[in-house]
Amino acid sequence: MVQLSSLLTQKSWREALGAEFEKPYIRELELFLSQELSAGKNILPPQPHWLEALNSTPLDQVKVVILGQDPYPTAGHAHGLCFSVQPEVKPLPKSLVNIYKELESDCGIDNSHTGYLLPWAGQGVLLLNAVLTVEEGQTNAHKGKGWETFTDTVISTIDKECQGVVFLLWGAYAQKKGQHIDTQKHHILHAPHPSPLSAYRGFWGSRPFSQINTYLTDKGRIPIEWQL
Repeated sequence: MVQLSSLLTQKSWREALGAEFEKPYIRELELFLSQELSAGKNILPPQPHWLEALNSTPLDQVKVVILGQDPYPTAGHAHGLCFSVQPEVKPLPKSLVNIYKELESDCGIDNSHTGYLLPWAGQGVLLLNAVLTVEEGQTNAHKGKGWETFTDTVISTIDKECQGVVFLLWGAYAQKKGQHIDTQKHHILHAPHPSPLSAYRGFWGSRPFSQINTYLTDKGRIPIEWQL
């Protein structure tokens, strides 16, 4: 039987979310995931990485939240951080290519050599998908199974416990998920999703990376080094 609490190793998140793992919806989610594994389905990312976003960015260090939807459904790509892929993955996913194009236009930084975003996470950028697992080859296969409730709690916890966090909400899905964030305490940046299907609607030229660092600097915080 899957035990999600055992996958959360980061101390500040364990303290904040410990009671969440006792709730009925988590038990149902664990049962669903266990049944999928027993049926021989390949769940991505690999199980040790399901809560990687939280383990990589402690609650008390969160400066920026980037919200994604669900993991890449291609084996070998997802490792638990939204939009990020394993270091050896080439070519890069198209949404990440577009994120990098905007980063280069905005800040003059070329990260096209790697899609591995863990160094961002280590600086306080929480790279959080709304749904933290997917079946290989089946986008949105785990939608509506309980992950959304869990990640809503993550966002609510940041909203309550942190101050001056920048939420980067790309696309209607992320914007709806972040609609209850306290804008008196935090800064929200909206833009269309970087997908090739929508980037032309205003993602290009949105300059999120320089805006994030300007905000952090104005708050007396260390800006993010976007160069990988």
